[in-house]
Amino acid sequence: MFTEHLTTMFLLGPIGLPEWIMIILAALLIFGGRRLGDIGRGLGEGIKNFKTAVSGKEEKSIEGEEKPKTQS
Repeated sequence: MFTEHLTTMFLLGPIGLPEWIMIILAALLIFGGRRLGDIGRGLGEGIKNFKTAVSGKEEKSIEGEEKPKTQS
């Protein structure tokens, strides 16, 4: 059973450039350009916040003062 799954996976092959283009075009048609920008911005901020939380670094505010760490 496991070998059948591997055979199917290798038969289909990896996702290439034409497939990525079709996926991006479909996403643009479904969500629109503005909504995709908002989704990308939100994902980027989430990843940034996650990395900051994992590393334990203090964030600096605009004035250059360190923000206090919040513990949950």
